[in-house]
Amino acid sequence: MSQRSLRERIPGRLKSVVGHSSRTFGRLTASSRMLPGLLICGGQRCGTTSLYRALSQHPAILKPVFHKGVHYFDTNYDRGQAWYRGHFPMEARASRIAEGTGLAPIAFESSPYYLYHPLAAERFARDLPGVKVIVLVRDPVERAWSHHAHEVARGFEPVADFAEAVAAEQARLDGVEERLRKDANLYSFDHQHHAYTARGQYTDYLEPLAELVGRDRVLVLDSGEFFTRPEDAFERVLRFLGLPWMTEFAFARHNARGRPSPMSDELRGRLTDHFEPYDERLADWLGGVPSWRR
Repeated sequence: MSQRSLRERIPGRLKSVVGHSSRTFGRLTASSRMLPGLLICGGQRCGTTSLYRALSQHPAILKPVFHKGVHYFDTNYDRGQAWYRGHFPMEARASRIAEGTGLAPIAFESSPYYLYHPLAAERFARDLPGVKVIVLVRDPVERAWSHHAHEVARGFEPVADFAEAVAAEQARLDGVEERLRKDANLYSFDHQHHAYTARGQYTDYLEPLAELVGRDRVLVLDSGEFFTRPEDAFERVLRFLGLPWMTEFAFARHNARGRPSPMSDELRGRLTDHFEPYDERLADWLGGVPSWRR
């Protein structure tokens, strides 16, 4: 029986107990654990899970012990670095891999909200000096539509009509980012889950991110190219990380969803026009026109 099948047969309450015990052990052994040298920071609904699973196949790239997104620098920062470090592999494991491969292993995680939370980038720039960041981007109109479908499916969005949710966005987010900046303990459900249009204004987030960590440490990937030519895109990722291509990688698309409501031509055209100036600025990051504008 596979590990995944075994996990699926464990009762939910037992999973919770095991998970809590594991995280407690991780916290107690934090000083012997790695810190990540790579963060996949977003964007949401842009293929981050697919890239995470591809990276996890590389022998020198080590995923978190518990789950792909730790969400420390956005919603769990008050838990402290020992809690965060407890989510990553032991240094002893990294040493064994280094001896076997001649490479310095890199730990990583994927928390797409990091790109958008107004305090996350300054936190990881300070706490993880030298960290590298990967951001995936896709057609922002399709991204917003997919994001809405995802939130509806998870029960996080009571407005099932996409057009209505887009219309409600400004009122939901009015003043929230400023309040999040001022109060490090504040949490906004609307900001994390209902920012459909704002999330596709990629350069609004990339530019301050680069100022904090250095533009040479930020790699932006067009998810359209990642899914149509995964080997080429993944080769760019490995060059960015300074690692060789060591094995055969399986590339697949994960977390695709249907749409609970249609999008009218009028709304699509309006959103396409809205994103045009942002897409033009994004070309500098991608080295060319985004795939959805060609």
